[in-house]
Amino acid sequence: MIGILISAIKIIFLLGFLIFIHEGGHFLVAKLSKVRVNEFAIGFGPTIWKKQGKETKYALRLVPLGGFVSMEGEVESSEKEGSFSKASIPKRIAIVAAGAVVNIIFGLIVYFILMSLSGVYITNIVDSTLEGYAAENIGITQNDKIIKLDNKNIRTKEDINNFMNKNNGDKIKVTINRNGQILEFDLIPTRQDAKTTGIYLKDDSKIVAVEPGSSAEKNGLKANDIITKINGQSTENSPYKVLELISQDNEIIKLEIQRNKETINIDLEPDYIPEYYLGVTFKEADNTFGNHLYYGLIETNKFSFSILDNLKRLFSGNVSVDQMMGPVGISEAVADTNGLSEFIYLLALISLSLGVTNLLPIPALDGGKILILLIEAIRRKPLKEGTEAKIQLIGFAILISLTIYITYNDILRIF
Repeated sequence: MIGILISAIKIIFLLGFLIFIHEGGHFLVAKLSKVRVNEFAIGFGPTIWKKQGKETKYALRLVPLGGFVSMEGEVESSEKEGSFSKASIPKRIAIVAAGAVVNIIFGLIVYFILMSLSGVYITNIVDSTLEGYAAENIGITQNDKIIKLDNKNIRTKEDINNFMNKNNGDKIKVTINRNGQILEFDLIPTRQDAKTTGIYLKDDSKIVAVEPGSSAEKNGLKANDIITKINGQSTENSPYKVLELISQDNEIIKLEIQRNKETINIDLEPDYIPEYYLGVTFKEADNTFGNHLYYGLIETNKFSFSILDNLKRLFSGNVSVDQMMGPVGISEAVADTNGLSEFIYLLALISLSLGVTNLLPIPALDGGKILILLIEAIRRKPLKEGTEAKIQLIGFAILISLTIYITYNDILRIF
């Protein structure tokens, strides 16, 4: 019971706080732009608390899944002083964009602080080479600093890992700094075959996703199957036990799974995929204030671009809508956080995602409103109120439909 209460508090605080700073951004810029705000509300539905200020009514509503800032002349034209519709287009764009911008800035600052406080950073400076691997064979030695791979700048070990994950065994031009001298080597990475099944697990050994085309999919495994035994050994509801048993040297993996209260036995022949390595280990960075700031900035930059990359992959079809997470999925992720650091990390991630998503040029989102304002600037006159209302209504209907679909998938993944 206490666990449920703590989870509920975490969920309500996270969602409520992010909504508060988002709507607070709209509110503050509206006030600075001398636009009248009639109501500032957190949540939807029945009002559970309200206070009338000199100009604005402040309200807390029952359902903590959103909020709004109601401005004079925002929905319908108004001739009153402080009307949103009478403000200049740059001011209106600033007001509309402010909520998302606050979310983005907050997310980046929090993530930067977390990364700056992280204890260990791995550099791109070689500590040792592995016997028989490519790096040793071409003469890379301790203290060499790998600065480029195929002319792509390298700053951390993670940059090297990301590059190698995309390498298919092709020859690589390695640029190193050796005591101030820049050297270049041609290197063919060392191949290692890795066992894979295409199964993605949850904490309780439930399969949350199956990789398309993998041996798991070919043998009929599905999302929400629960692995109970591997090669006759109980997995004890532990994904770590599953990984340990799968990694054993067996040509056939015998799985026992639970699917809708039915026990199913599957003989799974794992796939082997090639992985390529330079064959080096890297030094840890010195524990200095400057290094904390340097690596904090690097990680924050990667974090922000990863959000944009995920959006790009979504719109290009490389990521399915089925993999998106809605309010239910977010709530589960928040409830499952362990410790303050993990909770704050998720707070930053959701804040940045919320901000970037809100700026997409989709009707009913802030980005859609900005697009309409830009059209007004180009046309030098606003759209007809009826036309704008229809556009917003269509966008809202699409968002609601998408939210329902994503929520349905969230519930399936949980149960």
